[in-house]
Amino acid sequence: MCTSPRFLPYGRQIIDDADIQAVVDVLRSDWLTTGPAVECFETDACAYTGAGHGVAVASGTAALHAAMFALDIGRGDEVIVTPMTFAASANCILYQGGTPVFADVDADTLLLDPAAVEAAITPRTKAIIAVDYAGQPCHWDKLRTIADKQHLALVADSCHALGAAYKGRRVGTLADITAFSFHPVKHITTGEGGMAVTNDAALAARMRAFRGHGITTTARQREKSGAWFYEMTELGYNYRITDFQCALGSSQLKKLDGWIARRNQLAQAYDAALAGSAVRPLAKRSAMRHAYHLYVVRTPERNTVFKHLRAQGIGANVHYIPVHMHPYYQELGYKKGICPIAEAAYETILTLPLWPGMRGEDVERVYTSVRQAEKHGDISC
Repeated sequence: MCTSPRFLPYGRQIIDDADIQAVVDVLRSDWLTTGPAVECFETDACAYTGAGHGVAVASGTAALHAAMFALDIGRGDEVIVTPMTFAASANCILYQGGTPVFADVDADTLLLDPAAVEAAITPRTKAIIAVDYAGQPCHWDKLRTIADKQHLALVADSCHALGAAYKGRRVGTLADITAFSFHPVKHITTGEGGMAVTNDAALAARMRAFRGHGITTTARQREKSGAWFYEMTELGYNYRITDFQCALGSSQLKKLDGWIARRNQLAQAYDAALAGSAVRPLAKRSAMRHAYHLYVVRTPERNTVFKHLRAQGIGANVHYIPVHMHPYYQELGYKKGICPIAEAAYETILTLPLWPGMRGEDVERVYTSVRQAEKHGDISC
């Protein structure tokens, strides 16, 4: 008789008593939004990443949208972006009236291919958005050289990569603007939430106004100065984040390095267990600190392995359908075949569970089930 094992998600948050207390303290304070905890979280994130300015917002998508706004992306502008990502990486370009131009990925890492980026540049190109897919930093030196040579803005969608590093530099200082996400499956969580970081004070000021309707001051700033007057100078959005979310973020950030170390330990355990298997992890580049938001493998029997793992209560997933293959983008005129490497990879990639709260026996359960599926085909109750 088959039993139902404990469901093992591909990712989840870890919340402890210190996190709960941090939130409770803010709930008992005078400020629930636009207050001191927001500024504190921004300061903490900048101290961690090395960036000069942080703008906390409602989501990673909001951070990307704010970046496109701050860079004046508009109608007629092209922005080069990877197809191997969540749709928000390209949607943020559309929000501003710009045109996403998809450049293909490196076959081994599924990171944006600098050569493909260079080939996609036209006189209308204004920026590049590169995604640190699965938590591994992109080829930032090469992308920086291309951007500088062509006078393009460089944006890091690092929603997978908080805590990662590239040649000794932490992600957050490698592009003109870097976007992070604090969704519960990410490295730290604020429930929903995100942040854009930059070393450019003018870009930070534009993003800060953009998150609050394009208004020049916040309610707290006006209270501190004893003034009521404010002006809306640009069309912004309500992308604000609450103080209790930011208090949670600051508390979580204190534990980030330990969680990144644990993610790497779990990834190494998977690597060792799958050695010699037809199920292969993505290549890991040298001189990088991988953040392992996702542990992605490639298998020619992806659908068989997926179904077997799900039947065993293991929350395998697929990241991602290439963005240009979604129906909405197909209706915009994007065609299959424009990014053949990403499209071929999509047919074989599978995300296995990986998050810091996993135990050694959880990893063993996953790779044992993978081996069973590989050896015997679809095994179900």
